[in-house]
This record gives sequence, structure tokens and C-alpha cells, in this order.
Amino acid sequence: MIGVTAYTTTATWGPWRDLTSTLVPHDYVQNVTAAGGRAVLLPADDLDAGVLDRLDGLLLAGGADVDPALYGERPGPHTEPDPNRDAGELLLLRTALARDLPVLGVCRGVQLMAVAAGGRLHQHLPDTLGHDKHKPAVGVYGSHGVRFAPGSRIAALLGDDAEVNAYHHQGVADPGALTATAWADDGLIEALEDPAKRFVLGVQWHPETAADQRIFRAFVAAAA
Repeated sequence: MIGVTAYTTTATWGPWRDLTSTLVPHDYVQNVTAAGGRAVLLPADDLDAGVLDRLDGLLLAGGADVDPALYGERPGPHTEPDPNRDAGELLLLRTALARDLPVLGVCRGVQLMAVAAGGRLHQHLPDTLGHDKHKPAVGVYGSHGVRFAPGSRIAALLGDDAEVNAYHHQGVADPGALTATAWADDGLIEALEDPAKRFVLGVQWHPETAADQRIFRAFVAAAA
């Protein structure tokens, strides 16, 4: 049973228009299911972490920016945080880590993992890197090479290097207590791990939209 954190946003379907909704892209669900797990949607609330009693793994999905206040900064002009989601997901993440529950973070997920570990983020990559290839246009994925740290979990899963898809304007500047194990060809951190835990892996790209199941299979296997 894999808990997948969800968006709270307006959505339109059938006769309903701009209805406040709890949702997640179906790619996450499909990949969890294909890897042998069952996906459970986790709305953004910070009531408690009791739902983890019924779960075997936690998947931190992509979404809005992490609030810079959590790493001691003010929001820049391009930052659009979601404090409600931050609060709920941080509670779940910290409890999952304390219980050594397998955790997989995707895009926003890896950024939240870094912040929870005492790290910080680049608030707007074009200002830091001088280009926008990690998010070339609204609704358009970028593509770039990634190299992996020898001996890391992500290297064992994907090999020496890979071409990945990206859609994000923020990134990890400091991994805190986590270990950086992958980097883009421009030097941006692309994966974080905690080797002391059973399975704690965050990736900056979007494996759920690719045809490669290796990360999800390893995550669900750890949860099982």
C-alpha cells in the first residue's frame, strides 16, 4: 500500500467547472500499480500521521514550490508556495523517516526531502544557472543528461548515466543531511539518498511520465 501525496487545486471535468479538488496525475498511480503496489491518495492535511499505520511506503509527488520560509528565505518573485501541502507532507515525511518506511520523492518531493533534512533550494533556476532547459516552456518537459555517483542506489538502478525529462524551475542547492548522488550536465543536484535507511530516494526528474519502471519497481519492492 503506497501513499501518494496529492494536489489541492481547481479542476474541470464533465459538467463540473473550476471545482476545488484533491487529485494527482494518473501516471503516479499507473506506475505504482505496474510495479505491484496499490496507490492510496493522500490529501494535503496536517491533522496527524496516523494514515502511515496502514501504509507500506510514501511517494511524495510533484507540485507547487516549497515555502522558502522553511529554509530561512523570503519568497522570490517567481516562487509560488503551497504552505498547506508543505505542512501535511512534512509531517508524513518526518514520521515515515522515523519509522524507516520507504520514501520516494519526485520533483517537488526531492526538494521537500532536502528542506526537511536541513538543506535549502534555488528558488529560480534561470537566475542561478542562466538557462531554462529544466523547464523550457509552460507544459513542456525539458531533457538533459544525468551522471550518477558510483555505488549509489540510483546508479545501481539506472547505470552509469541517463537522459531524463525535467519540468521544474527550482532545485536543490544544499542537500542537508542527505547525500547527493546524481547531477545534471549543468551541475544541478538531481538525486538524493539516505544510505542509512531501507529506501530513501528522491529524484528531480519525472520518472512517472517515462516508460522506465526501474525506480518504481525498486521502491515497491522495498515497501513489500
